[in-house]
Amino acid sequence: MADANCESHPLQPFLPEGCRLLMLGSFPPARHRWCMDFFYPNYINDMWRIFGICFFGDKLRLVDEARKTFRRQEIEQLLREKRIGIYDTATVVCRTKNTASDKDLMVVEPTDLDHLLRLIPQCKAVVTTGQKATDVFTAHFGIVQPQVGTYTTFTFEGRQLRLYRMPSSSRAYPMKVEQKATYYQKMFNEI
Repeated sequence: MADANCESHPLQPFLPEGCRLLMLGSFPPARHRWCMDFFYPNYINDMWRIFGICFFGDKLRLVDEARKTFRRQEIEQLLREKRIGIYDTATVVCRTKNTASDKDLMVVEPTDLDHLLRLIPQCKAVVTTGQKATDVFTAHFGIVQPQVGTYTTFTFEGRQLRLYRMPSSSRAYPMKVEQKATYYQKMFNEI
């Protein structure tokens, strides 16, 4: 059932060569909230500040404060170097209240997660960056949800993988960016 608030995903998966880690969110915010044409595009989202802390010790390293945007080219270069892929767990959603909140997203068409994992045979771990993404992923694979900051293992077509559950990078998630980064740093170190 399509309606005016239903949207198809506006981006293609970002899957660098040799991708070892796949990060999955739920779905991008509405286009008017974007400051760049890439994942986690809302300027008040903390994902690229978390990456700045984890990889450079500087939460503003990937932020262009003057233009109120992020340094997309540097972000993409970092993701390629670290072999981190990014996509979302839904390809079509309806916004039930016209907000960016996961609780107001109805997944109409989930991402073909099997196909996505087949595209990245060197992937060793998946990380979900919010509750909706975790719900979709664990329901699809029939696995128990890990607690925030931990992982569980699962098997996909003979491959042993880890599913990490990280704190949401949304400012609505009640945790300081520096504390969120400690969870992400631990995961990056383990991988």
